Amino acid sequence: MKKKVVVLGGGTGMSYLLRGLKDFPIDITAIVSVADNGKSTGKLRKEFAIPAVGDIRKVLFNMSTLPIQVKEVMEYRFDTHSDLNGHPIGNLMLTAMLKKNKSLKESIDCLMKLLQVKHKVLPLSEDYLTLVGETIDNETIVGQVEMMKAYKKYRKIYYQEKPHVLKEVIEEIKNADLIILSMGSIYTSITPHLICQEVSEAIKKSPAKVMYLCNIMSQPGETTDSLVSNYLEHIESYLGTNRINVVIANNTPISKRMLKKYEDEEKEPVIIDKEKISKMNIELIEADLVNLEDGTIKHDSLKLSSLILSYLVR
Repeated sequence: MKKKVVVLGGGTGMSYLLRGLKDFPIDITAIVSVADNGKSTGKLRKEFAIPAVGDIRKVLFNMSTLPIQVKEVMEYRFDTHSDLNGHPIGNLMLTAMLKKNKSLKESIDCLMKLLQVKHKVLPLSEDYLTLVGETIDNETIVGQVEMMKAYKKYRKIYYQEKPHVLKEVIEEIKNADLIILSMGSIYTSITPHLICQEVSEAIKKSPAKVMYLCNIMSQPGETTDSLVSNYLEHIESYLGTNRINVVIANNTPISKRMLKKYEDEEKEPVIIDKEKISKMNIELIEADLVNLEDGTIKHDSLKLSSLILSYLVR
């Protein structure tokens, strides 16, 4: 029987991971956050009062086994002066299915069949959820995009509405062999899962190992010193100590040219602080994981997936 891997996250980071991981001999369940309120997704949320569909679209695109020419239709984004401007076809398809089926999970299942996705994709919730952050200087910021753009450090993150987590999400976590907290914004991709008490409790009780995939570059405001241990401490504030078993981090030096580019965005490389990680009793797996794509730093999906599989089967 194949090992069962449950991945929690949202946005670009999770999609890049699943692009490579889907081809390995494991059983994957991707659990996607639904509070994004930016760009096309934000417009559709506001107009139709639905959960965010953009991150789900990205995950489905990267997990599809169809030829790239067919998949790219999902990602086609209209460039027009009408109300269609900026909307990817995949977002519109998911919205149409959701309005017809009245269920985001069922809509995802339909699109999975069309895109020949061989693994499982679940939304965290069927609810319309608004992420809220309270900063360390007592400012309240409403909305996922607004929180990211504020470049603030948050002492508390919560939903404006009460989230109802899908029961299937909890079952998948209970039955996992490995739970992966994907790379991406620690505040807006990982924390939206952990602030749901049912999810954090299920992770605490699960017999599965818990793995965190650390970002290569920091997000402004998210950590004090851009250390791997800072991210781990944030996760432990929800899961408790001794629940994260292993962290995978990049050890490749970043070129001066790329450093300059990211400095303009107030981002810097995340540093591996081995001694602190060791004191936290968390195993460290470090490797050259940098992949340059479209002039930006991404994780090398195949290398990362190989490390995950090696850990899982040892």
